[in-house]
Amino acid sequence: MSSEITYGLWKDWRLHGLVLLTVAATEAIGTYSFNVGPGVVMLLPMLYALIVGLILYFTPLIKDRQSEKAEPLIVLGVGLLLAKIGVVIGPSLPEIIAAGPALLLQELGNLGTVFLALPVAILLGLKRETIGMTHSVAREPNVGLIMDKYGINSPEGRGVMAVYIFGTVFGAVFLGVISGFLATITPLDPLSFAMASGIGSGSMMAAASGSLIAAYPALETQIVAFAGASNLLSLSTGLYVSMFIALPLTERLYNVLSARKSGRGER
Repeated sequence: MSSEITYGLWKDWRLHGLVLLTVAATEAIGTYSFNVGPGVVMLLPMLYALIVGLILYFTPLIKDRQSEKAEPLIVLGVGLLLAKIGVVIGPSLPEIIAAGPALLLQELGNLGTVFLALPVAILLGLKRETIGMTHSVAREPNVGLIMDKYGINSPEGRGVMAVYIFGTVFGAVFLGVISGFLATITPLDPLSFAMASGIGSGSMMAAASGSLIAAYPALETQIVAFAGASNLLSLSTGLYVSMFIALPLTERLYNVLSARKSGRGER
């Protein structure tokens, strides 16, 4: 970022004022929860802030240049979050090590996007876009992999960018709602959901672990530690899982399912 842009960022009082008002308003609302059957849905201030920010983007209060200026602040915020996680992980290392293979192999859980989402996408009539859309959760390393292999203007490139944008806008909201609900409706250990929240996105991890902490405040330290360690592993190993397992598997499954669909269509 150039010095001129940096100076403009810190001098944009409207942007900082709107952010301050949004944070103050959402924190004043606080955490709201309601029951859905035996489960509990947790709505956190972070989720309200994401929704309010999205609404403000489509109003005259926020211009394109202000949204561009606000983007680097996300990196700063996530940096502070990672620093806090690093402090928490240290004392919790014995518990993390005790988790053993469960934590190390959790990245394979992302293959669920291949087996669940790919058949649905093909049934909906999507073509090779499905390879980019469903081979992973489409975070930055996965976008880079698809761009390098297929190119930005390819169907696969369009597919991965569509999921990346959708995840950026709605991913944190979705994970923040679903994690607390599933943790309270199922008999699984809350720490397993903490591990599952580390998918390689700081904002999504924060939303998911925040809901878990709200549902299980006594486990806050363990939840933050497991979610942070899982997220770090996803960032470091996720690209290799996508490169050597998920992407070849997605291509193979796409070819098989597309051929079967074409065969049924011809008959």
